[in-house]
Amino acid sequence: MLPSARSLITPTSNALLERALRDKLQRRAETIGSLGELEPLAVRIGLIQNTLKPRFHEPQLVLFAGDHGLAVEGLPAPPGQRTAERALQALTGQLPVAVFATIQGLTLSVVDGGVADRLAPHERLLMRKIAHGTRNARVGPAMSVEQAQAAIRAGMEIGDSLPGNLLACAGIAVGGHESAALVLSRLAGAPVRDFLVSQPDMDPNRLNHLLILTQAAQARHREVIDPVEVLAAFGGFEIAMMVGVMLVAASRRHLIMVDGLPACAALMVASRIAAPVTDYCVFCRSHGHHGLDVALELFQTTALLELGMESSDGTGATLAWPLVRAASALLSEVAEGEDAGPSRPGSIDSQMAAHDTDADWSPSNPA
Repeated sequence: MLPSARSLITPTSNALLERALRDKLQRRAETIGSLGELEPLAVRIGLIQNTLKPRFHEPQLVLFAGDHGLAVEGLPAPPGQRTAERALQALTGQLPVAVFATIQGLTLSVVDGGVADRLAPHERLLMRKIAHGTRNARVGPAMSVEQAQAAIRAGMEIGDSLPGNLLACAGIAVGGHESAALVLSRLAGAPVRDFLVSQPDMDPNRLNHLLILTQAAQARHREVIDPVEVLAAFGGFEIAMMVGVMLVAASRRHLIMVDGLPACAALMVASRIAAPVTDYCVFCRSHGHHGLDVALELFQTTALLELGMESSDGTGATLAWPLVRAASALLSEVAEGEDAGPSRPGSIDSQMAAHDTDADWSPSNPA
């Protein structure tokens, strides 16, 4: 499945460049002292961009919206908050994520990957609807494999069209959290309960209801193990599109900011298609949720922020972006009191030159 993804996404590891990046930061530390966790983040960014002087331009925040058939089983959602309403609020600046994106210089777009309702046209709405929501995973596959593949390809096309070299992504969907929990549980071999528990004092009746539904869905699809088939079994369209956009972003050596459990589920599927995609990711959160802690542990990472909010719609990405931008500036903008120097260590300049431009990935023929 998608062999081009495997061939075009390369690991970011480069011992010589990493040593040069650390030496550069050490010289900074001799003057101003260590900047703590900002330094490994700066190294990560330098390795991703393959340079001693990383810079970002035209950063993008993309919110993927879709509805889930599991929602008919009475999944919890904010009062009166259908997916379509949430998407419209993001587009019209009625949500904190939209306001924060504007003041932080992030271009926000919303993708209709499979919203049940019709969304009115908007200049920042990308219409990629595969269907009007997925089916109920408890009684059958949420998507056909063909629909899952179509959604991945739609995400790849979106990634191919986005400007800039930074992608932040998150999901907006009633039922998206539960579908993400099912995907992560199956691919990681972890109990679905681990991803559903929000807090130690979570309402036991609510948790029991979620467990009955998700465990029934697991039993229905107990034999499914292929990552794309798992995605098709449990949904949803917005998760599948994030898989595609992440694969393209990584192929172009762009930084990916992963926000929320659906984005983590998408990354898990993408990593089973092309393992090095995780090299290009940082994790941000504003959502205090035990299940998200477990998801981050799967990737052996921690989040850039821990703010204890209850929002998982990309708000964490907007708040973490200044840290990412500062880490890049630490390498590229802070004067050293002398010639700014080369972008790469001289001895590896020739070996790295071939990787400085975006990979040529044509979404029209990804397979």
